[in-house]
Amino acid sequence: MTDASRGVPGAAPERDDHGAGQVTDVTLLEQIGERSADALAQLYDRFGRPAYSLARRICVDEALAEDVVQEAFLVVWRDPGRFDPARGSVSSWLLTLVHHRAVDAVRREATRRKRTVAPSADGEEWGIPAGPGADQAALGAVVAGKVRDALAELPAEQREAMALAYFGGYTQREVASLVGVPLGTVKSRMFAGAQKLRALLGPHVRVEGEGR
Repeated sequence: MTDASRGVPGAAPERDDHGAGQVTDVTLLEQIGERSADALAQLYDRFGRPAYSLARRICVDEALAEDVVQEAFLVVWRDPGRFDPARGSVSSWLLTLVHHRAVDAVRREATRRKRTVAPSADGEEWGIPAGPGADQAALGAVVAGKVRDALAELPAEQREAMALAYFGGYTQREVASLVGVPLGTVKSRMFAGAQKLRALLGPHVRVEGEGR
């Protein structure tokens, strides 16, 4: 297994056209559907690290991020048939699962704190910080939710490229490697997608992944 497939920071996992002797991501999902724990382990080996990196950026808290990744791979184990190849690659689907669960986890954690932090004597809540970067993470989760809704309006190929850049934090070159298309194709997809996202989100929104 290469370093890229293990999700080393700055490198993209292997795209889904592995060489001789290596099964594709889609084949691994099919084997998972047949209850192959080994196939699940292989998929985790390929995408566990970038999945955790994404969850960590959204959740901030390390333990919460680990729980999110476990939840996402549990979804894969329970229902691999949810993957739709017409909507993108296995990697983008998996990272989208992680993103959704990370946003939900941040919201649940915020709700839990509101319920468990007792009010002070003057009726005001205690000013207990939720943790380093928690406010930024919550705000980022809201913004990311708006972007996710806008991404749903894009054509499938543009949505896949933009989702990998926005949710996964990949560069254009890494996205090209991940989905198995030329860099120029990724650039054109992201340019067209960025224009549509601007129209949907407003002229002052900076689209992640542009010019990278």
